[in-house]
Amino acid sequence: MVTRLVAIRNLEKYIGQDLSILAKQYGITTFIEGKQNKGWKGQTLEFLAGLTSNSKQAPNGLGFELKSTAFYRVRGEWRPKETFAITMINPQNIIVASFFESHCWNKLKSLVFCAVSWYGKNNTKSELLKVQSFDFLESDSLIKEIEADYEFIRNKLIKYGFSSLTGKDGVWIQARTKGSGHGSTSRAFYARKKLIKEIIKL
Repeated sequence: MVTRLVAIRNLEKYIGQDLSILAKQYGITTFIEGKQNKGWKGQTLEFLAGLTSNSKQAPNGLGFELKSTAFYRVRGEWRPKETFAITMINPQNIIVASFFESHCWNKLKSLVFCAVSWYGKNNTKSELLKVQSFDFLESDSLIKEIEADYEFIRNKLIKYGFSSLTGKDGVWIQARTKGSGHGSTSRAFYARKKLIKEIIKL
């Protein structure tokens, strides 16, 4: 097993390099039958970190998990391209679990973020910009604010039910529908763009 520190050190050697070129070296296909392979960046980063490819839900390293998140330039500033799902919401689990006992916190603190550049839908060029782990202390003010978001969402669920949760709730994290179509009933905790930007300062 590769430790978090070893994985970060391995990845930092490749900061500034084009992942598409590295992908070819590891035999990872960026396009399959004319369509971009959505998982190619994550697979490449796992190889660079010293991990084997793993699509299971469990963390892919020793107590941590890699998370690729895309940034694009706006007037010379790197900005997160999109939010990302932290973990699915199980109403029964949330009702009984406070933030620091929750799957949401366990997942967040296990992540090693890999910021990668994005130059357009069909452009495979993508440099590794930064590697950042979620190594905050529980006394950190940001964590306290994330905890407040979680507890607000948790209390709303208890009081008004699962269907009351919307993407408008929460400053740093939100609970919104996950899946295709407006009729989707499953929900997940998502990291808002402002949280991604706060964690990965470029």
